[in-house]
Amino acid sequence: MGKRLLPHPALSLLLAVVWCLLTNSLTVGTLVMAVILGLVVPALTAPYWPHRPSTPKLFRLTSYIILVIWDIVVANARVAFIVLFRSNASMRSEWLVIPLELKTPEAITILAGTITLTPGTVSADLADDGRCLLVHALDSADPAADVRDIKERYERRLKEIFE
Repeated sequence: MGKRLLPHPALSLLLAVVWCLLTNSLTVGTLVMAVILGLVVPALTAPYWPHRPSTPKLFRLTSYIILVIWDIVVANARVAFIVLFRSNASMRSEWLVIPLELKTPEAITILAGTITLTPGTVSADLADDGRCLLVHALDSADPAADVRDIKERYERRLKEIFE
């Protein structure tokens, strides 16, 4: 009975909190609607989630988020420098093929999103079998080193969080 009422408790809580934040009020009506959304949406979408995603390790996820925010700030400065002080002819844009060890779709999605959020790189495609990610880098002096950096900096941490 508990699994049917709350198939995804974390999603229920997240939906309720987001609803309260979106309405920007904490009234009885807002709380009732938050509870209704938190119960109904996960119950209706549960059949579309045949394999429940694992719950990430919260401490490691928090440290990953801090790392990504730091990398976004640093990459913004680098891209600004490239745009302001380098000519188009001197840019070394590259397509990087990143072989993936990640297996879960959630971890692969977060990796692709992290790469896209970081200025100067964008995730372009995922292989049909989910084993390689195609990434475009605005400026890459050493493509092999950039692939190693993405695998070590992001993929390794995501593997520890989700698998």
